[in-house]
Amino acid sequence: MQDNMNWLEFLISERVLLLDGIYQTIYVSLIALFYSLIGGLLVGFIRCIPNKISAFISRIYLESFRIIPLIVWLFAAFFLIPRFMGRGFSSEASAIWVFTLWGSAEIGELVKGAIQSLPTIQRESALALGLSKTQLYMYILIPQAVRRLIPTVINMATRIIKTTSMLDFVGVIEIVARSRQIIERTVEPFIIWSFVFFFFFFLCYPLTLWSRHLEKKFR
Repeated sequence: MQDNMNWLEFLISERVLLLDGIYQTIYVSLIALFYSLIGGLLVGFIRCIPNKISAFISRIYLESFRIIPLIVWLFAAFFLIPRFMGRGFSSEASAIWVFTLWGSAEIGELVKGAIQSLPTIQRESALALGLSKTQLYMYILIPQAVRRLIPTVINMATRIIKTTSMLDFVGVIEIVARSRQIIERTVEPFIIWSFVFFFFFFLCYPLTLWSRHLEKKFR
């Protein structure tokens, strides 16, 4: 019981740094996810356009994030791109930009898959009834695609949250970076890393359960 109290007292004593790290983790995740949703919808629609040029460009964009590790993109955004542009970006802004581009690529592919998975008979019937392509997408395809997208977007949110753990490499002081600072000062790695473990678990596991529930419901 005494050990548990010591754990609690220790975490309370470090609450300012821990809460700041938690805030940075959630802030970067939410901002990146918000812009990724907008960018992902745009990329997904472009991927559905039967045009060889747009298909080629969007494919290169997608594959570049699948082939090149995300940490390389983070270093490029923080160190290389400012050098060529002649101006720098904050570590937080660089992280949000990279996460947004990555999330947009992933969600764009999900949007494309969701739209193309819908029965072609719906498209043919809608066009035969005189609906324009805009009406076809707005009133028939997109509402159904969104239902299929919600569970996978939630899974993408958990991926973004977990991947924030590497932002320490480019100077974003999120929960992992704050934890390292506390460990270097207090030499209490077990308590701090246990806290980080449970933080990510209790943040991501409910989202995973929610995603599974929605997937079964929409199925």
